[in-house]
Amino acid sequence: MKNFKTSYLWILLLFIFSCNQEQLSIEEVNSTEQPNLYSASHQSSLTTGLKPIGSGVMMQAFYWDVPAGGTWWNTINTKVQDWSDAGIDAIWLPPVSKAQNGPFSMGYDPFDYFDFGEYNQMGSIETRFGSRTELTTMIDNAHQYGLNVIADIVINHNSGGDSEANPYTGGNTWTDFNPLSGNFYRSATDFHENNVHSNDSGAFGGFPDLCHHQTYVQDWLWKNANSVAKYYRDIIGFDGWRFDYVKGFEPWVVKEWKNEVGGFSVGEYWDSNVSTLDWWTGVAEASAFDFACYYKMKDAFVGNNLNALNDNMLWKQNASKAVTFVTNHDTDEIITNKILAYSYILTHEGYPAIFYKDYEEWLNKERLNNLVWIHNNLASGTTTILHVDDDEYVARRNGNNGSGLVVYINNSNNWQERWVETNWSNTLIKDYTGHSSWQPVTQGGKWVKIQVPPKSYSVWAPN
Repeated sequence: MKNFKTSYLWILLLFIFSCNQEQLSIEEVNSTEQPNLYSASHQSSLTTGLKPIGSGVMMQAFYWDVPAGGTWWNTINTKVQDWSDAGIDAIWLPPVSKAQNGPFSMGYDPFDYFDFGEYNQMGSIETRFGSRTELTTMIDNAHQYGLNVIADIVINHNSGGDSEANPYTGGNTWTDFNPLSGNFYRSATDFHENNVHSNDSGAFGGFPDLCHHQTYVQDWLWKNANSVAKYYRDIIGFDGWRFDYVKGFEPWVVKEWKNEVGGFSVGEYWDSNVSTLDWWTGVAEASAFDFACYYKMKDAFVGNNLNALNDNMLWKQNASKAVTFVTNHDTDEIITNKILAYSYILTHEGYPAIFYKDYEEWLNKERLNNLVWIHNNLASGTTTILHVDDDEYVARRNGNNGSGLVVYINNSNNWQERWVETNWSNTLIKDYTGHSSWQPVTQGGKWVKIQVPPKSYSVWAPN
């Protein structure tokens, strides 16, 4: 009987201790005090089981001036399963934190990096896109379907600070930042000009220009345990980074950020010079959007001269660092033959990105899904250009272990046919786009005649 009472007392004590611990956890989560930002952790373990980034296609999950009213995160949430099923491996979101224009801002005028739609400042509680809860719910859902989520990081400039006396300029500047989140207060010393130097690589739009040489700025952006980078990764759940306007600061900033927190990194280095793009990717140790490819495609498909596709591009020089695209929120100049441009980037080397409006509104989704499938299943190996002139372009992906494809792009108003050398001998092949019903057999020397409809493309591989 004594042993039973002793056991009972131990069980009772353990139960009381367990309840107290549970209550303590609840109180910690609900506490408004944040000596450690991680006390309300949105666990990063949710990111396990994601598709390898670069194994599929990136979706730019916004466009300029998406609908205001705080509905965008919910809109994206309804689409992530279909995007994943189609072969998307990552979604790139607009800047997620509170900006100066509050409910009307697209996020590129950042004010409080730690307000995701929960503090009443800059004219609203929610951001243009929604609340913090809606954001994290959407990210969780994307992770459940294997999608990586890429944050748009705007760290060149800030906006929305109060006016203060600036000892470095001798006048007043809008550099007094007092965010309601209580994190990353900023003052004149944190911007250019200051006690370190008068400027860095470039300013943007007259906004206060952050100085990344200041230890305080580095600590808050990426170094400290409660930094923007670590909070976005570990609490909000981001898996990668798109760095805005990287011409405005030195590439070591991106390198240090990436080395501190990991994750896929791509910079918006808006320049058509291939050598400059390649230089930046090497120093930053990150990918870059292939603006060289973008402008050559504009010459080819808008300028009606496919010979431009013979010119150099980042993907030809360093395919593992090239993110190719046809349209983004800043550019929409390839307005004719746009599907031909997608047939180009989705069959060639590099990591292709699809623009939301192209996919959801402007182009034929079935044709884009077909090209995404082709990219993910057939487009492997190095690239050999087989023929190019004003109207016709033929290239071969040399494949891995005997796979690959041949893509035939036709910018003329007539059907075209051409003999080409493939990867395969004595093999039945077909057009995986369905644009041609031919199913020819390659010769012993791997040659075969293929065809393509007017203003269209065909993609050939073994049946």
